[in-house]
Amino acid sequence: MITVFVNGTFDILHPGHIQLLNYAKSLGDRLIVAIDSDSRIKKLKGSNRPINPEQDRWFMLTNLKAVDEVVIFDSDDVLINLIGLCDIMVKGSDYRGKPIVGEEVCKNIIFFERINGYSTTNTIQNIIAR
Repeated sequence: MITVFVNGTFDILHPGHIQLLNYAKSLGDRLIVAIDSDSRIKKLKGSNRPINPEQDRWFMLTNLKAVDEVVIFDSDDVLINLIGLCDIMVKGSDYRGKPIVGEEVCKNIIFFERINGYSTTNTIQNIIAR
């Protein structure tokens, strides 16, 4: 059984997320999605994030056809341990050439090209601008 791993915030789901998750699932038999905890997102992205709390993000992702398991993580150490259980890690193409947490435990990293510029940050900015 090939286990594929994706991690991220997944704060406001958009078509780019769905395409990424469907692609990741096509690479193996089981897809595990790890999402940052609310406290971790606040540290990384600021006090105005996340928009959706971790339990809501967990619920939405858990109910997508491509996703087999969703795990909430709060530290790089936990993330690295989760990645170590998987055969393939899929990252967005914006991570190409940058350090990736867990790359030392998962040598099979596949990059997914971003589709049509979808971005949670852009979505939030568009909502604010309205």
